[in-house]
Amino acid sequence: MKKFKIKIKKIEPHQLNDRLLLINLYLTQGLTLIIGLIWILFQKQNPIQLLALPSNNHFILWGLGLALTMLAIDFVLSRIVPESSMDDGGINEMLFSKRPIWHIILIAFIVAVCEELLFRGAIQHAFGPYWTSILFAVIHVRYLRHWIPTGWVFLSSYGLGYIYIESGSLWAPIICHFVIDLISGMMIRFRRKEDNERA
Repeated sequence: MKKFKIKIKKIEPHQLNDRLLLINLYLTQGLTLIIGLIWILFQKQNPIQLLALPSNNHFILWGLGLALTMLAIDFVLSRIVPESSMDDGGINEMLFSKRPIWHIILIAFIVAVCEELLFRGAIQHAFGPYWTSILFAVIHVRYLRHWIPTGWVFLSSYGLGYIYIESGSLWAPIICHFVIDLISGMMIRFRRKEDNERA
C-alpha cells in the first residue's frame, strides 16, 4: 500500500498572483463563514436572529464610533512607528492597490460579516472577548512578526467584542470592521493611483 505524503509549501506574498490571492481570500472567508455557522448552531444560537437588525439605531453609533477612533489611532501609529514595524508582508497592497472600487466594497463587506460571525458570534459567545482577541491576533498571522501590529490587532478585536456586548447587536462590530477595511482599502487604492500619476 502506498503512503501518501502531503507537502505544504510556504508561499511568500510576492509569489502570489492576483487570481491566487483572490481565490485564497474567498476560500478563507467561505471556510470562516461555514465554521462560524456550524459553531453557532452547535451553541443552539439562531444565526438569523444573530443577524437581525435591532429596532433602534444605537448599534450604528457604536460601530462608526469605534471605527473612527481606531482609524484615528492607526493614523497616529503610522506617523510615529516605523513603516517596517507595521508591515503585513505586502498582502494588503497587493489586494487593494489595483482593485476596482466596487470590489473593495465587496471584499470589505464579506470579510466583516464572515469574521464577525465567527469571532464575535461564535467564539466570543464561548470564551469571552479576551480569549477571542488572542485568537483573532494569532489568526492574523501576517502581523505576528512585529509586536506593534499584533498588539493593535488584539486591542481592535477587544474593542469589537466590547461594542458587541454594549450594543447587543452583531451589526455593531460588522459595521466597524467593514468601515475600517473599506477606508484602509480605499487609501491603498488611491495612494497607489497618486504615486503612479506623480511618476
